[in-house]
Amino acid sequence: MSPLGPGDVACWVLKSTRPPELIEPGWRVGTARELTRCVRRSYRLDLVRPGQPCLLWISGRTAPGVHALGEVTGEAEERDGGPVVAVRLTRLPSPVARADLLADPAARDAEVLRMPAGSNPSWLSPEQYAAVLAHLPPRPDAALGPWPT
Repeated sequence: MSPLGPGDVACWVLKSTRPPELIEPGWRVGTARELTRCVRRSYRLDLVRPGQPCLLWISGRTAPGVHALGEVTGEAEERDGGPVVAVRLTRLPSPVARADLLADPAARDAEVLRMPAGSNPSWLSPEQYAAVLAHLPPRPDAALGPWPT
């Protein structure tokens, strides 16, 4: 498989095994948090740019899937523990379930579904990202408009 190019990535996928309430205590549904997420050193970090869409994927046995949606807010940078990327994520009221995405023909071949232990960040193509957006739960406060994309 050839390396990704800028036009291949519609959304970055940042993975964790910890649910949102353990990543950021007090993180309420529908609210955004500025977070710094650890990522793996690779050529992909050169493609990550502020303003690009990203999402938080929780893996494991309990509610695997998309738990938050947002955007990259900073360039990938080195810290003491390794590379990190700054993001702003809004917590969803319920996850977009892994099972729903596996059943969706547009999403089922996403890297995060095919290789759950693969690179962090992972990525979604435009078609895969559109499928995730189509599965988003309703926003609890409709006055805020649609989910950030």
